[in-house]
Amino acid sequence: MEEARLSGLLDGEKTEHFSFRAPKALVEAAKRESGTNKPTELGLLALAMLAQPDPTAKFLRETKGKLGADHNLEH
Repeated sequence: MEEARLSGLLDGEKTEHFSFRAPKALVEAAKRESGTNKPTELGLLALAMLAQPDPTAKFLRETKGKLGADHNLEH
């Protein structure tokens, strides 16, 4: 959430409304992992995670199948 806050994603009015049903087990697991029981906080955290994906995952996707110039498979 701090990353989203620093990048300005949490600035401005709250004008969007989301309402949906989710499997109870998924919600309970998300609550345990996040440490929150508040539905709004849980939703904001989920959106922040999607809006700012893990930079390691991005790097792995971008470099998949590429080896460095000095990489030698023979050793």
